[in-house]
Amino acid sequence: MTVEIFAGRTARVERTTSESSVLVEINLDGTGESEISTSVPFYDHMLTALAKHSLIDMTVKSFGDTHIDVHHTVEDTAIAFGEALREALGTKAGIRRFGEATVPLDEALANAVVDISGRPFLVHGGEPAGQEYHRIGGHFTGSLTRHVFEAIALHAQICLHVTLLAGRDPHHIAEAQFKAFARALRAAVEADPRVKGIPSTKGAL
Repeated sequence: MTVEIFAGRTARVERTTSESSVLVEINLDGTGESEISTSVPFYDHMLTALAKHSLIDMTVKSFGDTHIDVHHTVEDTAIAFGEALREALGTKAGIRRFGEATVPLDEALANAVVDISGRPFLVHGGEPAGQEYHRIGGHFTGSLTRHVFEAIALHAQICLHVTLLAGRDPHHIAEAQFKAFARALRAAVEADPRVKGIPSTKGAL
Protein backbone atom coordinates (compact mmCIF):
# COMPACT_ATOMS: atom_id res chain seq x y z
CA MET A 1 0.00 0.00 0.00
CA THR A 2 1.26 3.47 -0.89
CA VAL A 3 0.15 6.46 1.18
CA GLU A 4 0.92 10.05 0.21
CA ILE A 5 0.07 13.12 2.29
CA PHE A 6 -0.14 16.51 0.58
CA ALA A 7 -0.59 20.06 1.77
CA GLY A 8 -3.76 20.57 3.74
CA ARG A 9 -5.95 17.76 4.96
CA THR A 10 -5.63 15.57 1.91
CA ALA A 11 -4.31 12.10 1.24
CA ARG A 12 -3.85 9.61 -1.59
CA VAL A 13 -3.79 5.85 -1.02
CA GLU A 14 -3.05 3.14 -3.56
CA ARG A 15 -3.68 -0.48 -2.58
CA THR A 16 -2.92 -3.37 -4.94
CA THR A 17 -3.38 -7.06 -4.19
CA SER A 18 -3.95 -10.17 -6.28
CA GLU A 19 -7.68 -9.53 -5.81
CA SER A 20 -8.07 -5.81 -6.47
CA SER A 21 -6.46 -2.50 -7.37
CA VAL A 22 -7.67 0.60 -5.54
CA LEU A 23 -6.90 4.31 -5.70
CA VAL A 24 -8.46 6.69 -3.18
CA GLU A 25 -7.87 10.45 -2.96
CA ILE A 26 -9.66 12.62 -0.40
CA ASN A 27 -9.79 16.23 0.72
CA LEU A 28 -11.44 16.69 4.11
CA ASP A 29 -12.02 20.39 3.45
CA GLY A 30 -13.88 19.98 0.20
CA THR A 31 -17.43 20.53 -0.96
CA GLY A 32 -18.53 16.93 -1.53
CA GLU A 33 -17.36 16.62 -5.13
CA SER A 34 -16.67 13.04 -6.16
CA GLU A 35 -15.50 10.80 -8.98
CA ILE A 36 -16.39 7.24 -8.04
CA SER A 37 -15.84 4.08 -10.09
CA THR A 38 -15.61 0.77 -8.22
CA SER A 39 -17.23 -1.53 -10.83
CA VAL A 40 -19.94 -2.21 -8.20
CA PRO A 41 -22.84 0.12 -9.14
CA PHE A 42 -24.64 0.23 -5.79
CA TYR A 43 -21.32 0.82 -3.98
CA ASP A 44 -20.65 3.71 -6.34
CA HIS A 45 -24.03 5.11 -5.29
CA MET A 46 -23.20 4.75 -1.58
CA LEU A 47 -19.72 6.31 -1.87
CA THR A 48 -21.12 9.19 -3.92
CA ALA A 49 -23.63 9.81 -1.13
CA LEU A 50 -20.85 9.55 1.45
CA ALA A 51 -18.85 12.24 -0.33
CA LYS A 52 -21.83 14.51 -0.93
CA HIS A 53 -23.10 14.50 2.65
CA SER A 54 -19.72 14.52 4.41
CA LEU A 55 -18.44 17.36 2.17
CA ILE A 56 -15.30 15.30 1.65
CA ASP A 57 -14.01 15.56 -1.92
CA MET A 58 -13.32 12.01 -3.04
CA THR A 59 -11.84 10.20 -6.01
CA VAL A 60 -12.16 6.41 -5.96
CA LYS A 61 -11.04 4.12 -8.76
CA SER A 62 -11.28 0.41 -8.01
CA PHE A 63 -11.42 -2.81 -9.95
CA GLY A 64 -10.94 -6.42 -9.02
CA ASP A 65 -12.14 -9.99 -9.28
CA THR A 66 -15.83 -9.11 -9.28
CA HIS A 67 -16.45 -12.11 -11.55
CA ILE A 68 -15.87 -14.15 -8.38
CA ASP A 69 -17.59 -11.82 -5.91
CA VAL A 70 -17.67 -8.08 -5.28
CA HIS A 71 -16.54 -8.64 -1.68
CA HIS A 72 -12.81 -8.14 -2.29
CA THR A 73 -13.20 -4.91 -4.24
CA VAL A 74 -15.69 -3.48 -1.75
CA GLU A 75 -13.55 -4.37 1.27
CA ASP A 76 -10.26 -3.16 -0.21
CA THR A 77 -11.84 0.14 -1.22
CA ALA A 78 -13.11 0.63 2.35
CA ILE A 79 -9.65 -0.21 3.72
CA ALA A 80 -8.04 2.37 1.42
CA PHE A 81 -10.62 5.00 2.34
CA GLY A 82 -9.99 4.36 6.04
CA GLU A 83 -6.23 4.70 5.55
CA ALA A 84 -6.71 7.94 3.62
CA LEU A 85 -9.00 9.34 6.29
CA ARG A 86 -6.49 8.57 9.05
CA GLU A 87 -3.63 10.15 7.12
CA ALA A 88 -5.60 13.24 6.08
CA LEU A 89 -6.57 13.92 9.70
CA GLY A 90 -2.89 14.28 10.60
CA THR A 91 -2.39 15.18 14.25
CA LYS A 92 -6.16 15.78 14.65
CA ALA A 93 -5.43 19.13 16.28
CA GLY A 94 -8.34 21.55 16.27
CA ILE A 95 -11.06 19.14 15.18
CA ARG A 96 -14.45 18.71 16.82
CA ARG A 97 -13.66 14.99 17.25
CA PHE A 98 -17.26 13.87 17.90
CA GLY A 99 -20.11 13.83 15.40
CA GLU A 100 -23.65 12.50 15.48
CA ALA A 101 -26.46 12.37 12.92
CA THR A 102 -29.85 10.77 12.49
CA VAL A 103 -30.94 10.58 8.86
CA PRO A 104 -34.23 9.40 7.30
CA LEU A 105 -34.77 7.92 3.88
CA ASP A 106 -38.50 7.42 3.41
CA GLU A 107 -39.42 4.61 5.83
CA ALA A 108 -35.80 4.02 6.90
CA LEU A 109 -34.12 5.90 9.74
CA ALA A 110 -30.48 5.53 10.76
CA ASN A 111 -28.31 7.01 13.49
CA ALA A 112 -24.52 7.28 13.42
CA VAL A 113 -22.07 8.53 16.03
CA VAL A 114 -18.37 9.07 15.28
CA ASP A 115 -15.45 9.59 17.65
CA ILE A 116 -12.08 10.33 16.03
CA SER A 117 -10.55 8.52 18.97
CA GLY A 118 -7.48 6.72 17.65
CA ARG A 119 -9.09 3.53 18.97
CA PRO A 120 -10.90 1.51 16.28
CA PHE A 121 -14.28 0.13 17.31
CA LEU A 122 -17.58 -0.57 15.55
CA VAL A 123 -21.00 -1.13 17.03
CA HIS A 124 -23.57 -1.91 14.35
CA GLY A 125 -27.15 -3.02 14.84
CA GLY A 126 -30.83 -2.73 14.18
CA GLU A 127 -31.04 -4.20 10.69
CA PRO A 128 -34.00 -6.53 10.16
CA ALA A 129 -33.40 -10.26 9.86
CA GLY A 130 -32.50 -11.18 6.30
CA GLN A 131 -31.04 -7.80 5.34
CA GLU A 132 -27.60 -9.37 5.15
CA TYR A 133 -28.73 -11.73 2.37
CA HIS A 134 -30.28 -9.20 -0.01
CA ARG A 135 -28.46 -8.53 -3.28
CA ILE A 136 -29.00 -4.78 -3.52
CA GLY A 137 -28.77 -3.66 -7.11
CA GLY A 138 -27.98 -7.25 -8.06
CA HIS A 139 -24.39 -7.10 -6.76
CA PHE A 140 -24.00 -5.56 -3.31
CA THR A 141 -24.87 -8.09 -0.59
CA GLY A 142 -26.53 -6.50 2.44
CA SER A 143 -23.90 -7.91 4.80
CA LEU A 144 -21.32 -5.69 3.10
CA THR A 145 -22.77 -2.56 4.73
CA ARG A 146 -21.47 -3.62 8.13
CA HIS A 147 -18.25 -4.90 6.57
CA VAL A 148 -17.54 -1.52 4.97
CA PHE A 149 -18.03 0.26 8.29
CA GLU A 150 -15.76 -2.31 10.03
CA ALA A 151 -12.96 -1.75 7.52
CA ILE A 152 -13.24 2.04 7.69
CA ALA A 153 -13.33 2.12 11.50
CA LEU A 154 -10.34 -0.21 11.80
CA HIS A 155 -8.11 1.53 9.28
CA ALA A 156 -9.14 5.11 10.11
CA GLN A 157 -8.81 4.28 13.82
CA ILE A 158 -12.18 5.73 14.72
CA CYS A 159 -14.99 4.63 16.99
CA LEU A 160 -18.22 4.27 15.04
CA HIS A 161 -21.73 3.39 16.21
CA VAL A 162 -24.35 2.86 13.50
CA THR A 163 -27.90 1.88 14.42
CA LEU A 164 -30.84 1.36 12.11
CA LEU A 165 -33.90 2.68 13.91
CA ALA A 166 -36.48 1.78 11.24
CA GLY A 167 -36.57 0.41 7.73
CA ARG A 168 -38.13 -2.06 5.32
CA ASP A 169 -36.60 -1.58 1.86
CA PRO A 170 -33.04 -3.04 1.65
CA HIS A 171 -31.80 -0.16 -0.54
CA HIS A 172 -33.17 2.47 1.85
CA ILE A 173 -31.78 0.62 4.88
CA ALA A 174 -28.24 0.67 3.50
CA GLU A 175 -28.40 4.19 2.10
CA ALA A 176 -29.77 5.75 5.30
CA GLN A 177 -26.82 4.26 7.19
CA PHE A 178 -24.23 5.59 4.73
CA LYS A 179 -25.81 9.05 4.82
CA ALA A 180 -25.96 9.09 8.61
CA PHE A 181 -22.30 8.08 8.75
CA ALA A 182 -21.46 10.83 6.25
CA ARG A 183 -23.17 13.55 8.29
CA ALA A 184 -21.62 12.35 11.55
CA LEU A 185 -18.18 12.17 9.94
CA ARG A 186 -18.59 15.68 8.54
CA ALA A 187 -19.18 17.04 12.04
CA ALA A 188 -16.36 15.04 13.63
CA VAL A 189 -13.60 16.08 11.21
CA GLU A 190 -14.60 19.75 11.05
CA ALA A 191 -12.29 22.35 12.52
CA ASP A 192 -13.58 23.95 15.71
CA PRO A 193 -12.14 27.45 16.22
CA ARG A 194 -12.54 27.10 19.98
CA VAL A 195 -10.42 23.95 20.19
CA LYS A 196 -6.74 24.51 20.90
CA GLY A 197 -4.50 21.56 20.12
CA ILE A 198 -5.61 17.95 20.46
CA PRO A 199 -9.18 17.50 21.73
CA SER A 200 -8.28 14.96 24.41
CA THR A 201 -7.30 15.14 28.07
CA LYS A 202 -4.52 12.68 27.20
CA GLY A 203 -3.02 15.11 24.70
CA ALA A 204 -3.10 12.54 21.90
CA LEU A 205 -5.64 10.77 19.72
